[in-house]
Amino acid sequence: MIKESRLFLRLLKEGFLFAINSVFVNKLRTFLSLFGITIGIFSIITVFTVLDWMEKSIRDSINSMGDNVIYVQKFPWSFDPNIEWWNIIRWPSLTLDDYRAVTEKSSKAAAVSFLAAKSDKIKFRNNVANDAVIAAVTEDLEKVVTFEIATGRYFSPNEFTSGANVAVLGAEIAERLFENTDPVGKEVSIANFKAQIIGVLKKEGEGGISLSNIDQITIVPLKFGRSFINLRSRSNDTQLIVRARPGVPVQELSDDLTMVLRASRRLKPGEQSNFSLNRASMLTQGFSAVFRGINLAGWIIGGFSILVGGFGIANIMFVSVRERTNIIGIQKALGAKKFFILQQFLTESVMLSVLGGILGLLLVFTGTLAINYLYELKMHLTVANIVLGIVISAIIGIIAGYAPALSAAKMNPVDAIGFSF
Repeated sequence: MIKESRLFLRLLKEGFLFAINSVFVNKLRTFLSLFGITIGIFSIITVFTVLDWMEKSIRDSINSMGDNVIYVQKFPWSFDPNIEWWNIIRWPSLTLDDYRAVTEKSSKAAAVSFLAAKSDKIKFRNNVANDAVIAAVTEDLEKVVTFEIATGRYFSPNEFTSGANVAVLGAEIAERLFENTDPVGKEVSIANFKAQIIGVLKKEGEGGISLSNIDQITIVPLKFGRSFINLRSRSNDTQLIVRARPGVPVQELSDDLTMVLRASRRLKPGEQSNFSLNRASMLTQGFSAVFRGINLAGWIIGGFSILVGGFGIANIMFVSVRERTNIIGIQKALGAKKFFILQQFLTESVMLSVLGGILGLLLVFTGTLAINYLYELKMHLTVANIVLGIVISAIIGIIAGYAPALSAAKMNPVDAIGFSF
Protein backbone atom coordinates (compact mmCIF):
# COMPACT_ATOMS: atom_id res chain seq x y z
CA MET A 1 0.00 0.00 0.00
CA ILE A 2 2.85 2.38 0.93
CA LYS A 3 4.71 1.42 -2.24
CA GLU A 4 1.67 2.16 -4.39
CA SER A 5 1.17 5.53 -2.67
CA ARG A 6 4.79 6.47 -3.31
CA LEU A 7 4.44 5.46 -6.95
CA PHE A 8 1.28 7.54 -7.27
CA LEU A 9 2.99 10.61 -5.78
CA ARG A 10 6.01 10.08 -8.02
CA LEU A 11 3.83 9.91 -11.12
CA LEU A 12 1.92 12.97 -9.96
CA LYS A 13 5.18 14.87 -9.47
CA GLU A 14 6.57 13.82 -12.86
CA GLY A 15 3.31 14.74 -14.59
CA PHE A 16 3.33 18.12 -12.89
CA LEU A 17 6.95 18.83 -13.91
CA PHE A 18 6.22 17.69 -17.43
CA ALA A 19 3.25 20.04 -17.60
CA ILE A 20 5.33 22.96 -16.30
CA ASN A 21 8.01 22.27 -18.90
CA SER A 22 5.41 22.18 -21.67
CA VAL A 23 3.90 25.47 -20.50
CA PHE A 24 7.22 27.33 -20.51
CA VAL A 25 8.64 25.75 -23.68
CA ASN A 26 5.60 26.62 -25.82
CA LYS A 27 5.42 30.31 -24.96
CA LEU A 28 3.20 31.42 -27.87
CA ARG A 29 0.69 28.66 -27.25
CA THR A 30 0.72 29.43 -23.53
CA PHE A 31 0.08 33.12 -24.23
CA LEU A 32 -2.86 32.35 -26.52
CA SER A 33 -4.35 30.01 -23.93
CA LEU A 34 -3.89 32.53 -21.11
CA PHE A 35 -5.36 35.38 -23.13
CA GLY A 36 -8.85 33.87 -23.40
CA ILE A 37 -9.13 32.93 -19.72
CA THR A 38 -7.56 36.23 -18.63
CA ILE A 39 -10.22 38.21 -20.47
CA GLY A 40 -12.96 35.90 -19.16
CA ILE A 41 -11.89 36.14 -15.49
CA PHE A 42 -11.26 39.87 -15.86
CA SER A 43 -14.81 40.34 -17.18
CA ILE A 44 -16.64 38.30 -14.57
CA ILE A 45 -14.61 39.44 -11.52
CA THR A 46 -14.84 43.09 -12.67
CA VAL A 47 -18.63 42.76 -12.76
CA PHE A 48 -18.71 41.21 -9.27
CA THR A 49 -16.23 43.75 -7.85
CA VAL A 50 -18.29 46.70 -9.11
CA LEU A 51 -21.46 44.99 -7.90
CA ASP A 52 -19.98 44.41 -4.42
CA TRP A 53 -18.93 48.06 -4.26
CA MET A 54 -22.38 49.27 -5.31
CA GLU A 55 -24.16 46.95 -2.90
CA LYS A 56 -21.93 47.90 0.05
CA SER A 57 -22.28 51.63 -0.69
CA ILE A 58 -26.07 51.45 -0.95
CA ARG A 59 -26.46 49.21 2.10
CA ASP A 60 -24.19 51.52 4.13
CA SER A 61 -26.33 54.45 2.99
CA ILE A 62 -29.51 52.61 4.00
CA ASN A 63 -28.02 51.60 7.36
CA SER A 64 -27.00 55.21 8.02
CA MET A 65 -30.69 56.08 7.91
CA GLY A 66 -31.15 54.05 11.07
CA ASP A 67 -32.98 50.79 11.69
CA ASN A 68 -34.99 52.41 14.51
CA VAL A 69 -36.03 55.51 12.57
CA ILE A 70 -39.35 56.05 10.78
CA TYR A 71 -39.88 58.64 8.05
CA VAL A 72 -43.51 59.84 8.08
CA GLN A 73 -44.25 61.15 4.59
CA LYS A 74 -47.04 61.59 2.11
CA PHE A 75 -45.68 59.10 -0.44
CA PRO A 76 -44.69 55.50 0.40
CA TRP A 77 -41.25 54.10 -0.52
CA SER A 78 -42.69 50.78 -1.63
CA PHE A 79 -45.75 49.99 -3.74
CA ASP A 80 -48.86 48.85 -1.89
CA PRO A 81 -51.39 47.13 -4.19
CA ASN A 82 -54.18 47.96 -1.73
CA ILE A 83 -53.74 51.73 -2.18
CA GLU A 84 -54.62 53.50 -5.41
CA TRP A 85 -51.97 55.96 -6.57
CA TRP A 86 -54.45 58.74 -7.35
CA ASN A 87 -55.71 58.52 -3.77
CA ILE A 88 -52.17 59.01 -2.45
CA ILE A 89 -51.79 62.14 -4.58
CA ARG A 90 -54.83 63.63 -2.84
CA TRP A 91 -53.41 63.00 0.64
CA PRO A 92 -52.33 66.10 2.58
CA SER A 93 -48.66 66.76 3.24
CA LEU A 94 -47.27 66.47 6.74
CA THR A 95 -47.89 69.61 8.79
CA LEU A 96 -46.71 71.24 11.97
CA ASP A 97 -49.95 70.00 13.58
CA ASP A 98 -48.80 66.46 12.88
CA TYR A 99 -45.39 67.32 14.34
CA ARG A 100 -46.95 68.72 17.52
CA ALA A 101 -49.25 65.71 17.88
CA VAL A 102 -46.34 63.26 17.69
CA THR A 103 -44.05 65.24 20.01
CA GLU A 104 -46.80 65.66 22.60
CA LYS A 105 -48.61 62.30 22.43
CA SER A 106 -46.19 59.61 21.22
CA SER A 107 -44.85 57.59 24.13
CA LYS A 108 -42.50 55.53 21.94
CA ALA A 109 -40.59 58.37 20.21
CA ALA A 110 -37.25 59.52 21.62
CA ALA A 111 -36.82 62.42 19.18
CA VAL A 112 -38.90 63.97 16.40
CA SER A 113 -37.88 66.44 13.71
CA PHE A 114 -40.06 68.22 11.16
CA LEU A 115 -38.49 68.91 7.76
CA ALA A 116 -39.83 71.03 4.92
CA ALA A 117 -37.82 71.04 1.69
CA LYS A 118 -37.91 73.38 -1.27
CA SER A 119 -35.82 73.86 -4.41
CA ASP A 120 -34.64 77.43 -4.81
CA LYS A 121 -31.67 79.58 -5.74
CA ILE A 122 -28.61 80.16 -3.55
CA LYS A 123 -26.21 82.89 -4.61
CA PHE A 124 -22.76 83.98 -3.49
CA ARG A 125 -21.40 86.91 -5.46
CA ASN A 126 -21.35 85.74 -9.09
CA ASN A 127 -21.71 82.04 -8.25
CA VAL A 128 -25.26 80.67 -8.31
CA ALA A 129 -26.62 77.24 -7.38
CA ASN A 130 -29.97 76.97 -9.15
CA ASP A 131 -32.57 74.52 -7.86
CA ALA A 132 -30.61 73.88 -4.65
CA VAL A 133 -32.50 71.80 -2.08
CA ILE A 134 -33.18 73.89 1.03
CA ALA A 135 -34.39 72.02 4.10
CA ALA A 136 -36.03 73.97 6.92
CA VAL A 137 -35.83 71.81 10.05
CA THR A 138 -36.73 71.77 13.72
CA GLU A 139 -34.26 71.43 16.55
CA ASP A 140 -33.97 67.63 16.91
CA LEU A 141 -32.71 66.89 13.38
CA GLU A 142 -29.24 65.92 14.59
CA LYS A 143 -30.86 63.40 16.98
CA VAL A 144 -32.72 61.53 14.24
CA VAL A 145 -30.36 61.84 11.24
CA THR A 146 -26.67 60.92 11.18
CA PHE A 147 -24.38 63.56 9.70
CA GLU A 148 -21.10 65.25 10.52
CA ILE A 149 -19.95 68.86 10.34
CA ALA A 150 -16.73 69.20 8.33
CA THR A 151 -16.06 72.85 9.11
CA GLY A 152 -17.82 75.34 11.34
CA ARG A 153 -20.69 74.27 13.61
CA TYR A 154 -24.35 73.30 13.76
CA PHE A 155 -27.23 75.56 14.89
CA SER A 156 -27.50 76.58 18.52
CA PRO A 157 -30.84 76.24 20.41
CA ASN A 158 -31.16 80.02 20.39
CA GLU A 159 -30.82 80.14 16.57
CA PHE A 160 -33.65 77.62 16.26
CA THR A 161 -35.84 79.53 18.69
CA SER A 162 -35.25 82.96 17.16
CA GLY A 163 -35.26 81.79 13.54
CA ALA A 164 -31.86 83.35 12.86
CA ASN A 165 -30.82 83.79 9.22
CA VAL A 166 -28.11 81.13 9.33
CA ALA A 167 -27.44 78.04 7.20
CA VAL A 168 -25.36 74.88 7.02
CA LEU A 169 -24.31 73.92 3.50
CA GLY A 170 -23.93 70.49 1.94
CA ALA A 171 -20.42 69.71 0.66
CA GLU A 172 -21.23 69.91 -3.05
CA ILE A 173 -23.22 73.14 -2.73
CA ALA A 174 -20.28 74.65 -0.82
CA GLU A 175 -17.88 73.61 -3.61
CA ARG A 176 -20.11 75.10 -6.30
CA LEU A 177 -20.54 78.43 -4.54
CA PHE A 178 -17.19 78.94 -2.86
CA GLU A 179 -14.81 76.69 -4.82
CA ASN A 180 -11.58 76.72 -2.75
CA THR A 181 -12.73 79.39 -0.27
CA ASP A 182 -13.87 78.58 3.27
CA PRO A 183 -17.66 79.32 3.36
CA VAL A 184 -17.90 79.70 7.14
CA GLY A 185 -18.73 83.28 8.08
CA LYS A 186 -19.66 84.27 4.53
CA GLU A 187 -23.06 85.72 3.63
CA VAL A 188 -25.18 84.20 0.85
CA SER A 189 -28.59 84.85 -0.63
CA ILE A 190 -31.07 82.00 -0.10
CA ALA A 191 -34.32 82.49 -2.01
CA ASN A 192 -33.49 86.22 -1.99
CA PHE A 193 -33.03 86.26 1.82
CA LYS A 194 -29.62 87.01 3.31
CA ALA A 195 -28.13 84.26 5.45
CA GLN A 196 -24.80 83.63 7.14
CA ILE A 197 -23.03 80.29 6.61
CA ILE A 198 -22.05 78.80 9.98
CA GLY A 199 -21.05 75.30 8.88
CA VAL A 200 -20.44 72.80 6.06
CA LEU A 201 -21.51 69.15 6.18
CA LYS A 202 -18.98 66.38 5.67
CA LYS A 203 -19.14 64.93 2.17
CA GLU A 204 -20.99 61.61 2.31
CA GLY A 205 -21.11 60.70 -1.38
CA GLU A 206 -17.31 60.46 -1.57
CA GLY A 207 -16.17 56.86 -1.84
CA GLY A 208 -19.56 55.34 -2.48
CA ILE A 209 -23.14 55.69 -3.59
CA SER A 210 -25.45 57.60 -1.28
CA LEU A 211 -29.25 57.37 -1.39
CA SER A 212 -29.65 60.67 0.43
CA ASN A 213 -29.02 64.08 -1.10
CA ILE A 214 -27.23 65.44 1.94
CA ASP A 215 -24.27 66.60 -0.18
CA GLN A 216 -26.61 68.84 -2.20
CA ILE A 217 -28.76 70.03 0.70
CA THR A 218 -28.74 73.34 2.58
CA ILE A 219 -30.15 73.26 6.12
CA VAL A 220 -31.79 76.27 7.78
CA PRO A 221 -33.84 76.67 10.98
CA LEU A 222 -37.56 76.16 10.39
CA LYS A 223 -38.52 79.66 11.56
CA PHE A 224 -36.17 81.17 9.00
CA GLY A 225 -37.33 78.73 6.31
CA ARG A 226 -40.95 79.83 6.80
CA SER A 227 -39.96 83.14 5.23
CA PHE A 228 -39.84 81.48 1.79
CA ILE A 229 -41.62 78.12 2.29
CA ASN A 230 -45.42 78.09 2.49
CA LEU A 231 -46.05 75.39 5.10
CA ARG A 232 -49.81 75.44 4.42
CA SER A 233 -49.46 74.30 0.81
CA ARG A 234 -50.72 70.76 0.14
CA SER A 235 -47.92 70.26 -2.38
CA ASN A 236 -45.15 70.81 0.17
CA ASP A 237 -42.32 68.29 0.44
CA THR A 238 -42.55 67.75 4.18
CA GLN A 239 -41.87 64.86 6.52
CA LEU A 240 -41.47 63.82 10.12
CA ILE A 241 -38.34 61.89 11.10
CA VAL A 242 -38.92 59.92 14.28
CA ARG A 243 -36.40 57.88 16.26
CA ALA A 244 -37.63 55.19 18.65
CA ARG A 245 -36.80 55.15 22.33
CA PRO A 246 -34.04 52.69 23.36
CA GLY A 247 -35.43 49.17 23.52
CA VAL A 248 -38.60 50.04 21.57
CA PRO A 249 -38.98 47.90 18.40
CA VAL A 250 -39.52 49.90 15.23
CA GLN A 251 -42.81 48.11 14.58
CA GLU A 252 -44.06 49.20 17.99
CA LEU A 253 -43.10 52.78 17.16
CA SER A 254 -44.89 52.44 13.81
CA ASP A 255 -48.10 51.29 15.51
CA ASP A 256 -47.86 54.15 18.02
CA LEU A 257 -47.35 56.76 15.28
CA THR A 258 -50.26 55.35 13.30
CA MET A 259 -52.55 55.71 16.31
CA VAL A 260 -51.37 59.25 17.13
CA LEU A 261 -51.58 60.56 13.55
CA ARG A 262 -54.96 58.95 12.83
CA ALA A 263 -56.32 60.63 15.95
CA SER A 264 -54.70 63.95 15.03
CA ARG A 265 -56.17 63.82 11.52
CA ARG A 266 -59.53 62.63 12.86
CA LEU A 267 -59.72 59.55 10.69
CA LYS A 268 -62.66 57.26 11.41
CA PRO A 269 -62.24 53.56 12.25
CA GLY A 270 -61.92 51.60 9.02
CA GLU A 271 -60.97 54.72 7.06
CA GLN A 272 -57.69 54.42 5.18
CA SER A 273 -54.67 56.21 6.70
CA ASN A 274 -53.62 59.19 4.58
CA PHE A 275 -49.89 59.13 5.41
CA SER A 276 -46.99 56.71 4.88
CA LEU A 277 -44.65 55.29 7.49
CA ASN A 278 -41.37 54.52 5.71
CA ARG A 279 -38.32 52.81 7.13
CA ALA A 280 -34.89 51.64 5.90
CA SER A 281 -35.90 47.96 5.78
CA MET A 282 -38.27 48.75 2.89
CA LEU A 283 -35.34 49.92 0.77
CA THR A 284 -33.23 46.92 1.78
CA GLN A 285 -35.89 44.50 0.56
CA GLY A 286 -36.32 46.39 -2.70
CA PHE A 287 -32.61 46.55 -3.45
CA SER A 288 -32.13 42.85 -2.63
CA ALA A 289 -34.21 41.96 -5.69
CA VAL A 290 -32.28 44.46 -7.82
CA PHE A 291 -28.93 43.03 -6.72
CA ARG A 292 -30.08 39.49 -7.46
CA GLY A 293 -30.92 40.59 -10.99
CA ILE A 294 -27.56 42.36 -11.46
CA ASN A 295 -25.77 39.33 -10.00
CA LEU A 296 -27.48 37.05 -12.52
CA ALA A 297 -26.57 39.44 -15.33
CA GLY A 298 -22.96 39.37 -14.13
CA TRP A 299 -22.86 35.58 -14.29
CA ILE A 300 -24.33 35.62 -17.79
CA ILE A 301 -21.90 38.26 -19.09
CA GLY A 302 -18.90 36.67 -17.41
CA GLY A 303 -20.10 33.18 -18.33
CA PHE A 304 -19.90 33.89 -22.06
CA SER A 305 -16.39 35.28 -21.62
CA ILE A 306 -15.30 32.24 -19.62
CA LEU A 307 -16.89 29.93 -22.20
CA VAL A 308 -14.83 31.51 -24.98
CA GLY A 309 -11.68 31.12 -22.87
CA GLY A 310 -12.54 27.47 -22.15
CA PHE A 311 -12.92 26.68 -25.84
CA GLY A 312 -9.56 28.36 -26.44
CA ILE A 313 -7.84 26.14 -23.88
CA ALA A 314 -9.54 23.00 -25.21
CA ASN A 315 -8.41 23.83 -28.76
CA ILE A 316 -4.82 24.51 -27.66
CA MET A 317 -4.75 21.28 -25.62
CA PHE A 318 -5.89 19.24 -28.63
CA VAL A 319 -3.03 20.80 -30.59
CA SER A 320 -0.66 19.94 -27.74
CA VAL A 321 -1.81 16.30 -27.74
CA ARG A 322 -1.31 16.10 -31.50
CA GLU A 323 2.21 17.56 -31.28
CA ARG A 324 3.25 15.13 -28.53
CA THR A 325 1.66 11.99 -29.92
CA ASN A 326 5.02 10.29 -30.45
CA ILE A 327 6.13 11.15 -26.92
CA ILE A 328 2.86 9.77 -25.54
CA GLY A 329 3.45 6.54 -27.47
CA ILE A 330 6.96 6.20 -26.06
CA GLN A 331 5.72 6.87 -22.52
CA LYS A 332 3.01 4.22 -22.84
CA ALA A 333 5.46 1.74 -24.38
CA LEU A 334 7.70 2.25 -21.33
CA GLY A 335 4.80 1.40 -19.03
CA ALA A 336 3.08 4.74 -18.37
CA LYS A 337 -0.50 4.18 -17.21
CA LYS A 338 -3.55 5.95 -18.60
CA PHE A 339 -3.84 7.90 -15.36
CA PHE A 340 -0.34 9.34 -15.78
CA ILE A 341 -1.08 10.58 -19.32
CA LEU A 342 -4.50 11.89 -18.26
CA GLN A 343 -3.10 13.65 -15.21
CA GLN A 344 -0.21 15.10 -17.23
CA PHE A 345 -2.45 16.91 -19.71
CA LEU A 346 -5.09 17.86 -17.12
CA THR A 347 -2.38 19.45 -14.97
CA GLU A 348 -1.18 21.46 -17.95
CA SER A 349 -4.72 22.56 -18.76
CA VAL A 350 -5.47 23.59 -15.16
CA MET A 351 -2.14 25.41 -14.85
CA LEU A 352 -2.85 27.39 -18.02
CA SER A 353 -6.34 28.25 -16.86
CA VAL A 354 -5.32 29.25 -13.33
CA LEU A 355 -2.41 31.35 -14.63
CA GLY A 356 -4.85 33.10 -16.94
CA GLY A 357 -7.22 33.63 -14.04
CA ILE A 358 -4.46 35.10 -11.86
CA LEU A 359 -3.52 37.52 -14.65
CA GLY A 360 -7.18 38.50 -14.95
CA LEU A 361 -7.33 39.12 -11.17
CA LEU A 362 -4.16 41.24 -11.37
CA LEU A 363 -5.81 43.35 -14.08
CA VAL A 364 -8.89 43.83 -11.88
CA PHE A 365 -6.71 44.74 -8.88
CA THR A 366 -4.74 47.25 -10.97
CA GLY A 367 -8.00 48.70 -12.25
CA THR A 368 -9.38 49.20 -8.73
CA LEU A 369 -6.17 50.97 -7.67
CA ALA A 370 -6.40 53.31 -10.67
CA ILE A 371 -10.10 54.06 -10.10
CA ASN A 372 -9.58 54.70 -6.38
CA TYR A 373 -6.70 57.05 -7.18
CA LEU A 374 -8.56 58.98 -9.88
CA TYR A 375 -12.03 59.15 -8.34
CA GLU A 376 -11.42 58.42 -4.63
CA LEU A 377 -13.83 55.48 -4.65
CA LYS A 378 -13.57 52.80 -2.00
CA MET A 379 -13.58 49.92 -4.46
CA HIS A 380 -11.67 46.78 -3.48
CA LEU A 381 -10.99 43.33 -4.89
CA THR A 382 -12.27 41.12 -2.08
CA VAL A 383 -10.78 37.82 -0.93
CA ALA A 384 -14.06 36.11 -1.87
CA ASN A 385 -13.77 37.33 -5.46
CA ILE A 386 -10.10 36.28 -5.63
CA VAL A 387 -10.99 32.77 -4.48
CA LEU A 388 -13.97 32.72 -6.86
CA GLY A 389 -11.75 33.70 -9.80
CA ILE A 390 -9.17 31.00 -9.08
CA VAL A 391 -11.82 28.31 -8.47
CA ILE A 392 -13.63 29.18 -11.72
CA SER A 393 -10.31 29.10 -13.59
CA ALA A 394 -9.43 25.67 -12.17
CA ILE A 395 -12.87 24.25 -13.00
CA ILE A 396 -12.69 25.59 -16.55
CA GLY A 397 -9.20 24.11 -16.86
CA ILE A 398 -10.48 20.66 -15.83
CA ILE A 399 -13.53 20.81 -18.12
CA ALA A 400 -11.63 22.19 -21.11
CA GLY A 401 -8.69 19.84 -20.70
CA TYR A 402 -10.52 16.62 -19.93
CA ALA A 403 -11.46 15.64 -23.51
CA PRO A 404 -7.92 16.23 -24.94
CA ALA A 405 -6.34 14.49 -21.92
CA LEU A 406 -8.69 11.50 -22.27
CA SER A 407 -7.94 11.17 -25.99
CA ALA A 408 -4.22 11.14 -25.17
CA ALA A 409 -4.69 8.55 -22.40
CA LYS A 410 -6.57 6.19 -24.74
CA MET A 411 -3.95 6.23 -27.50
CA ASN A 412 -2.53 2.95 -28.69
CA PRO A 413 1.23 3.09 -28.06
CA VAL A 414 2.12 1.41 -31.39
CA ASP A 415 -0.04 3.80 -33.40
CA ALA A 416 1.19 6.77 -31.40
CA ILE A 417 4.89 5.97 -31.90
CA GLY A 418 4.34 5.58 -35.64
CA PHE A 419 2.33 8.79 -35.91
CA SER A 420 3.69 11.57 -38.11
CA PHE A 421 2.21 14.87 -39.32
